Amino acid sequence: MATRPAIPQQARGDGVVGAKQQKKGGDGKNRRALGDIGNVVTIRGVEDGCGGKAPQQPQISRPITRSFCAQLLANAQAAAAAENNKKQVCVNVDKASVLVDGIPVARKAKVVQKKATVKPKPKEVIEISPDTEEQVQANEQQENKNKKKTQPTLSSVLTARSKAACGLANKPKEKIVDIDADDANNDLCGVEYVEDIYKFYKLVENENRPHNYMHSQTEINEKMRAILVDWLIDVHHKFELSPETLYLTINIIDRFLAVKIVPKRELQLVGMSAMLMASKYEEIWAPEVNDLVCIADRVYTNEQILKMEKTILGKLEWTLTVPTHYVFLVRFIKASIPDQELENMVYFLAELGMMNYDTIMFCPSMVAASAVYAARCTLNKTPLWTETLKIHTGFSEAQLMDCAKMLVYFHSKAAETKLKVVYRKYSSPQRGSVALLSPAKALLSGDASTDFAKTTA
Repeated sequence: MATRPAIPQQARGDGVVGAKQQKKGGDGKNRRALGDIGNVVTIRGVEDGCGGKAPQQPQISRPITRSFCAQLLANAQAAAAAENNKKQVCVNVDKASVLVDGIPVARKAKVVQKKATVKPKPKEVIEISPDTEEQVQANEQQENKNKKKTQPTLSSVLTARSKAACGLANKPKEKIVDIDADDANNDLCGVEYVEDIYKFYKLVENENRPHNYMHSQTEINEKMRAILVDWLIDVHHKFELSPETLYLTINIIDRFLAVKIVPKRELQLVGMSAMLMASKYEEIWAPEVNDLVCIADRVYTNEQILKMEKTILGKLEWTLTVPTHYVFLVRFIKASIPDQELENMVYFLAELGMMNYDTIMFCPSMVAASAVYAARCTLNKTPLWTETLKIHTGFSEAQLMDCAKMLVYFHSKAAETKLKVVYRKYSSPQRGSVALLSPAKALLSGDASTDFAKTTA
């Protein structure tokens, strides 16, 4: 297709070459040639690689139609895009070779761009429903009430002062002492089993406990029994036997007398045979039968002692393993955290109670616990009864009061009675002379000791 020759553009105000001369006049002189009518193509919106506008394309001589204009526009955009890619590659190569602060410019630009584009974290918005708002308000009201309650009022201050003045203020709970802590590494103490052992003792102490038998005996009475026990305590002391032997001897005598009527002439024989049996059971070197015969001034023969031993074993069905007063005394004294004086006083009161028949109405554990309580009262120990003792003995202070008053009464009369073996034994300095101490006056003033004095008079 032939192209039209390009017509050079003339300056404004000049005529077109080859055209007819215009008529002279005002209109002809002021008429100017048309400017760009679309034959000079400028692509809008297309920039060069350096940020400037794209250069103008050469003037086209052919007529500009719609299809041709679209074609020219597409070609111009493609050429501009290619030029931009070439310049971008050059710029990237140049930037990669330049370091700023040890970082390539391109990377630094990316870092800056990343830093600049960091978006702030959105704040958490907690939506509270109407129910939650009510709960929050209720909690705030409760906290305000609690704050008001914690603030002491004048009435509460006055009440606390009144209680403190009257001795009614709440005392802090007493600490319970672990009495077996020091024996944890001693295998002979059996710390792992001691609590179970004493629980068993408490369960079975009444099974073999002698009942009130004196009314069934025809020839012996309470005073005869007291004389026998007083003599046996003296024999036990001379033979230097263990305490377990003495308490088991008295237990065997009472259990036998509860099931067998014994004539007066054989009462001492029963006591000698019972001590022989207890010595064989408890001692490493038990006294011989001849030793007992000699100490009894040969009133009984060897055969009589051995025959009575068989009779007692038959009546008791060979049951010698029983919880006596002594097994409870050892445990309760330990729970009392004693000194030597308190320990001697407890044994003194326990032996006085064991010598008197009236204590047979109480179980062995109660007599032992009452001896500890009476001893603490006599020596003015404070407190008189602790939580540790209450737990290990199983008795409260009120439960022990009757038996403790009875033991203190025996203490008050020990120096006046004819049977003074126990009194002399515990009046010696080796025993701390505890028998010489004044009995607990607080327990002597009770009604129980007065009634007991009337019955024993």
